[in-house]
Amino acid sequence: MSKYNLHNTIPILERSLEVFRPHHQELRSRLIKIFIAIICCTVIAYIFAEQIATLFISPLFDASPRAFKLVYTNLPEAFLAYIKLALLIGVIASLPYVLYQVWIFVSPGLKSNEKKFAVIVVFWAGLLFMIGGCFAFFIVLPKMLSYFMSYSTENLLPLPKLGKYLTFVARTILTFGLAFQIPFLMVMAGKTGLVKAGYFRKKRIYFYAAIIFLSFLLTAGDFMATALLALPLFLLYEAGIFLSLLFRKKS
Repeated sequence: MSKYNLHNTIPILERSLEVFRPHHQELRSRLIKIFIAIICCTVIAYIFAEQIATLFISPLFDASPRAFKLVYTNLPEAFLAYIKLALLIGVIASLPYVLYQVWIFVSPGLKSNEKKFAVIVVFWAGLLFMIGGCFAFFIVLPKMLSYFMSYSTENLLPLPKLGKYLTFVARTILTFGLAFQIPFLMVMAGKTGLVKAGYFRKKRIYFYAAIIFLSFLLTAGDFMATALLALPLFLLYEAGIFLSLLFRKKS
């Protein structure tokens, strides 16, 4: 009986593989193109890594006259810092092409309303991420750096390390970029029926506590950074409640 089932199963698997083979080859082709795009963007970013690093460092120098240089204590630290920075910029710069390749792969299997929904999701998620990153770099980061640099005195000279400083800036930008997705996710949760109307308003106190806790973790325990992250998140949460109710009434 088992041999009979085995003989029947093998042809079915072979036919399934034959059906899936074109999709597998297309997926492989798309992944290769995505990988090449990220590598090319990373290489270009590395060519201009010093200029990009200077842009990232400028808020630190503007925050305090006592901050006039950065240091690195390990010989490969500067090289590795530039590599990480170039890779980050390369991934962000290639993101539109990556999304395009993903869209080309999945769009044939989507219905017309699903395609519209996917375009809306990608557009608003990308836009809010850019707004969050710009808000972090131009508004939050200068205030954070001014506060941290206020501890420097004549006997306490700040000498930030290049690698750790660039990591700090990148982490701040990514954190705020992701945090600005909150209103969009709340609206999507309401429109898709995952939560009932008024849920976020009723559970406000619990979400506020979760925001404070997550802000503390994402900022590695810096109280000033926690406050600067939590306050905009509170406003974004309230905006999400307002937009959820607004879209529910329109529906």
